[in-house]
Amino acid sequence: SDALNHFIFYLQVYQLLTDLKQQRKESGKTKQSSGQQNLNTIMYETLKYISKTPCRYQSPETVREFLVAMKDHKLTK
Repeated sequence: SDALNHFIFYLQVYQLLTDLKQQRKESGKTKQSSGQQNLNTIMYETLKYISKTPCRYQSPETVREFLVAMKDHKLTK
């Protein structure tokens, strides 16, 4: 369904941005171009938005387990 696809997309984006943020923190670079600062702002705003959704508390494993558990129930939209 569309809602599930959106949820999975948000989960993937949230994990990607969280990983990228961690990598940047570990690299310790302090000097940034204006383009880099703009990208940081976009990442921050996106993470802030997605962290208000249930995706923040999920992982690919829990979503996969849920889909496997629901598969035999033949649910409709």
